[in-house]
Amino acid sequence: MPPRAGATISTWRCPAHGRTAWRFGTSPGTVPDSVNGASELAEIYLRADPRYTGRVSVPALWDKERRTIVNNESAEIIRMLNGAFGRFTNVRTDYYPPALREEIDRVNALVYENVNNGVYRAGFATAQEAYAEAFRALFRVLDELERRLARQRYLAGRDITEADWRLFTTLVRFDAVYYSHFKCNLRRIIDYPNLSNYLRDLYQQGGVAATVNMDHIKRHYYGSQRHVNPTGIVPLGPQLDFSAPHDRGRFEN
Repeated sequence: MPPRAGATISTWRCPAHGRTAWRFGTSPGTVPDSVNGASELAEIYLRADPRYTGRVSVPALWDKERRTIVNNESAEIIRMLNGAFGRFTNVRTDYYPPALREEIDRVNALVYENVNNGVYRAGFATAQEAYAEAFRALFRVLDELERRLARQRYLAGRDITEADWRLFTTLVRFDAVYYSHFKCNLRRIIDYPNLSNYLRDLYQQGGVAATVNMDHIKRHYYGSQRHVNPTGIVPLGPQLDFSAPHDRGRFEN
């Protein structure tokens, strides 16, 4: 499964680091902490290390027996969930198959630097030149991915791999957040025929839609990143329909 694409942001600030922390909850679209009963993710970081003063970030993988955070890097967690917990499940889906690992790693490197991280480099840039460099690289790679997806259903071929899920979380946010909030406004994902159909294909995979809460996504970015959006106003649009039919099944023929 892909990482969760939405969560709520808290206004509470952890006294240890003064940063706004992620919040657990019971309201619609939120997830309670059924393991530790915490209300803020910052509490979990402090349980792992009472002297912790760093940034509170998601995802965080918690070890119930050792009662500590064992990892908070999504690229590593997706690999761990893919292979390290096989004895706890009968699911044998492999998103990092040996035959495709070299290609997956190559695609991941391209996508992370220019797309996953590229939108942040553009959005957080404080100099025109830095913004322009990130902006051009972002759309150069999106154009490249559009051409790749004209030839095959998924990034590494006919099957979904971790490369697709790592791209998904950026694509699903793009038109609602990165296009305007981070000034990545050359084209929207909906303007790319292959990328937009591919995004809907991934969204419609079993269990994925439930991980996406666009209201939470927008409230987090527009409401909490006041250095980018000083007013904190959250836009009401755009209207997006990831459940609309897609054409990616044409590669099965």
